[in-house]
Amino acid sequence: MLDIKFIRQNTELIKDACKKKQINSEIIDRLIEVDKKRSELTQSVEKTRRLKNEANEKIKKASLDEKQKIIEEMKKLGSNEEKELQDVEKEFQRLMLLVPNIPHVSVPEGSSDADNLEVKTWGNIRQFDFPIKDHVELAKNLDIVDFDRGVKVAGFRGYFLKNEAMQLCFAIWSFALEKVISKGFVPMIAPSLVKESALIGTGYLPQAKEDVYETSDEMYLAGTSEVAIMNYHSGEMLPIDNFPIKYVGFSPCFRTEIGSYGKDVKGILRVHEFFKLEQVILCKNSEEETERLHEEITRNAEEVLEALELPYRRVLNCTGDLGLGQVKKYDLEAWVPSQNKYRETHSASYFYDFQTRRLNIRYKDEQGEIKYAHSLNNTLIATPRILISILENHQEKDGSIKIPKALHKYLNFKEIKPKNE
Repeated sequence: MLDIKFIRQNTELIKDACKKKQINSEIIDRLIEVDKKRSELTQSVEKTRRLKNEANEKIKKASLDEKQKIIEEMKKLGSNEEKELQDVEKEFQRLMLLVPNIPHVSVPEGSSDADNLEVKTWGNIRQFDFPIKDHVELAKNLDIVDFDRGVKVAGFRGYFLKNEAMQLCFAIWSFALEKVISKGFVPMIAPSLVKESALIGTGYLPQAKEDVYETSDEMYLAGTSEVAIMNYHSGEMLPIDNFPIKYVGFSPCFRTEIGSYGKDVKGILRVHEFFKLEQVILCKNSEEETERLHEEITRNAEEVLEALELPYRRVLNCTGDLGLGQVKKYDLEAWVPSQNKYRETHSASYFYDFQTRRLNIRYKDEQGEIKYAHSLNNTLIATPRILISILENHQEKDGSIKIPKALHKYLNFKEIKPKNE
């Protein structure tokens, strides 16, 4: 959420942000109109309240005839204004939640992920001297993922991870967790079941409600532990000496994938339920500090991919591929040999005070001035998606999979062999 004073003073800038993020800018005109009405009604209601208070004081000292006269005058004052103000206030708050954050000047303009800008590549893409298999065929042959029974039990995009695949996920989580804990991140297991206010506070609602599972008792299943962890400090005044506050949260994650039917229906690339380690940071209200930490958390994720011996690239997301509150975002994409292209595995974003203003997370700076903190988040690792690149990049001619050395100490095997051997 942006400051209404900033919106009033920078209306055209906000409209431009709407255009860049492909949002209808008419909401800004409507917001300004409602804000003006809200201001007028507030002044009128306050004036009426003041007159009524003055009248009440006069009545205490007035004669019977004078009292009746004062009461009749008070009846002429607007009696519906307070109800009208309440309605206008609700509309104002609704519109405020729809106003996008302004993209950083370094963000390229574009309409979709096709316009994202590659800024870095790492690793050598392996040249196979045998016909390669995709992750679905490999997983079936190795008996480590059961897609058919997954669909039988959990419906479309359902799956069971079993045998070495299940163990491999635990090893990946342990390795990644150990890495960031050593860098000062506080580990958490975060709730996946959250209140509506938690999703509104982080900017996932009301815009993307179709992407979120809602329960029968008006709770929601979050698509990332960022939602719960950001709400962990909602309404708090944090000590400045605690910054930056770094968390790594683990949770099951849920996404409806509405709008993606027909896309990536094969395998475990796009599923309804998965697990993720998420980096979340709160820091001082400083653009320089925020940008430095953005590079830091992105690099943490890159180090995980490098340890897993996976070629990847970093892309700078264009304006049309940013969420409502995101100022800047990097995606990391690991190489998928069977598709002959990179596929997204991580996203690293920062928001300035967009989320913390909604969540009322503040601190006092060195001069004692109250400010809203800045927030950032980044995928450290998500499973089972990362298994796609691991299986395909590390496959051998006989269908076995070589396990990256970084994971050896967490496992009792160094390769996965076909079960018919």
